[in-house]
Amino acid sequence: MKNRKRMLALAGVLPLLVLLSGCASKQAPITAHSTGFWDHYIVWNVVRAIQGLSHVFGDRYGWGIIIFTIIVRIVILPLMIVQIRSTRKTMELQPKLKELQMMYPGKDVESHQALAAAQQRLYSEAGVNPMAGCLPLVVQMPVLFALYQAIYRSDVLKSGTFLWTQLGHRDPYFILPILAALFTYLTSKLSMMSQPESNTMTTTMTYGMPIMIFVMALNFSSALVLYWVVSNAFSALQILLFNNPYKIRAEREAKERAKKEHAKKIAKAKRKAYKKR
Repeated sequence: MKNRKRMLALAGVLPLLVLLSGCASKQAPITAHSTGFWDHYIVWNVVRAIQGLSHVFGDRYGWGIIIFTIIVRIVILPLMIVQIRSTRKTMELQPKLKELQMMYPGKDVESHQALAAAQQRLYSEAGVNPMAGCLPLVVQMPVLFALYQAIYRSDVLKSGTFLWTQLGHRDPYFILPILAALFTYLTSKLSMMSQPESNTMTTTMTYGMPIMIFVMALNFSSALVLYWVVSNAFSALQILLFNNPYKIRAEREAKERAKKEHAKKIAKAKRKAYKKR
């Protein structure tokens, strides 16, 4: 149930992004004269930081966006590691959580309360806080949205070129939208592979999110899509480094083999004891 709520929260990020992008498009471009705490002190300073990095690369704003995006992702990496570890611990409890659901199958209020209490005891015994996986996501969203708005609302950042693209226009060859969708799929796929078992919701998210990203990227400026590409590529690398699904699967299979071997030894010992009688 907790995993389902987390997946629903993640699924809600994309519709929120669409809504916020519509709001941002109606707002005035970000400049040194922008007013308000958010626009003047947060978003404008993000624009300035990207401009400063761009100057290092000969005023190539595409490289400024790439480097700044990587810096931001590195800064919030500790939060993401907390989220990854918490999510992994929660996933490892899924078999026991299912056992509890079978013990309390009732739909009445008392059964729900008993199930919730049993789940809470299980989380406490395992030292797991289910909400710890969601908190880093909530904390990092304002940072990522400030970066998003800086790119979306800055005419300066969209005035340059990057490789074959005009940053203020859509990619004429659809290469960036395709890359954004591919890295989104890779991130979702790697995340799903680390789970003990898949379900309809995770499978739908794995294939649905890349399609949504691709469709949205077709209509957004190359500057913003470039940010998506870099951010999602970083996420895929982050998973491989800190939550490698291949390593997790190998460890899980080793535990299962050890468990089966232990069960065989016990059964063999029982047979020998029975024959001695």
